Amino acid sequence: MEPTRSRTRSALALAALLGLAGATHFARPKYYDAIVPRALPGTPRQWTYASGVAELAVAAAVATPRTRRLGGLAAAALFVAVFPANVKMALDFRDKSPKARAIAYGRLPLQIPLVAWAWKVAKATNDHPG
Repeated sequence: MEPTRSRTRSALALAALLGLAGATHFARPKYYDAIVPRALPGTPRQWTYASGVAELAVAAAVATPRTRRLGGLAAAALFVAVFPANVKMALDFRDKSPKARAIAYGRLPLQIPLVAWAWKVAKATNDHPG
């Protein structure tokens, strides 16, 4: 019983992280606009809002047991997809304060455990439906 509860807590924590991140795209869009790679078509604001919607949708999928496996896979893909924005942020922050640089550079390796977490949520759901 405890492993199931632990898996559920992990999935709900991932959903909360994604939901909070998605909401901040609407609450503070300028922050996200600044890290949208300019090579993408459209405006940075369009990408900010689209990625916010994607994070909210993935959060809902992860939070719902019936769609949790797909949500976990989508979360892993989302964490990979936003990596170029994190690279752009790190490059843009080269001349910022040491604290700002540390945050920007720290986001790069953080993607690895986020992808692993999302994958684990998807795999645990696949192994133990419910």
